Amino acid sequence: MATLAATNPTLLDLATRTDPNGQIAAIAEILNETNEILDDMTWVEGNLATGHQSTVRTGLPAPTWRKMYGGVQPTKSTTAKVVDTCGMLEAYAEVDKALAKLNDNTAAFRLSEARPHIEGMNQELVETLIFGNENTEPEAFTGLSPRFNDLSAENADNIIDGGGTGTDNASIWLVVWGPNTIHGIVPKGSKGGLEVEDLGEVTIENVDGNDGRMQGYRTHFKWDTGLTVPDWRYVVRICNIDKSLLSLVYTSGAFSSGAHLPNLMFQALELPPSLTSGRPVFYMSRTVRTKLRQQLAAAVQNSTLQVENVGGRRTVHFDEIPIRRCDALSADEARVT
Repeated sequence: MATLAATNPTLLDLATRTDPNGQIAAIAEILNETNEILDDMTWVEGNLATGHQSTVRTGLPAPTWRKMYGGVQPTKSTTAKVVDTCGMLEAYAEVDKALAKLNDNTAAFRLSEARPHIEGMNQELVETLIFGNENTEPEAFTGLSPRFNDLSAENADNIIDGGGTGTDNASIWLVVWGPNTIHGIVPKGSKGGLEVEDLGEVTIENVDGNDGRMQGYRTHFKWDTGLTVPDWRYVVRICNIDKSLLSLVYTSGAFSSGAHLPNLMFQALELPPSLTSGRPVFYMSRTVRTKLRQQLAAAVQNSTLQVENVGGRRTVHFDEIPIRRCDALSADEARVT
């Protein structure tokens, strides 16, 4: 799986290639510090100015058993075109010029004010990657949950029901990132990642709500991005995990209540056609990852979890697949039916 690194570009790879002065690459490094998903996601420049059009195979041609002097009818596969759009995420930071000059290091002070804006953009992106829905928020893009939210849909084979029936459910996601499986997109001809533009000193109008003015510094943050899934078979959702029922009491091969997380994850690993077609990663909330580790300790003497140091960061692995913490998955989910 490690051999795909050169052909499976992360956000930092894309930013380095598209921004020769290093500004966007530096911002991408800051984002990686606070968002583990960006360590894994493959990013590709879209083929449209506003997104990306994919051709998805919807059916395979059926072969024929031929007998002597018998004919074979020609067949073909069926495909469908899917267009995924990019959303435009933007913010402005404004600081009082006099305040910025107090510490004799205006640039450092402005960077300290920019970091919370970057973190806010970061959290909004992750939230949208999981729960974004263009049907309810047309300005954003559609994330994973609306695409894998129906147990009777065509992709229901890749939705595993964890058995929960309440309203405090959680999900675990197995995603195999790759250019031909699932990846992030940026609009055609744009720079990869979060763009930060220093607009310099400006006169800020109505600063006190009473038509007052002040001199300040303004910074513009802009991130045009989206998500596309060329092959849904490389995404698995383990849904309906009732968090309140997760048990650590293990007898006769089962836990006393709730989901058996290791068993569900082993099921998930068997569903993608290949785990070597991209970069496979599990995503779950802090609470669910804690319960997983505790369940494994309760169920077996030798845990299948490993902790490795990857890129200077301690990463938990399950059956050699990294487990990333995703705080957006802490939200309570309704039952998937």
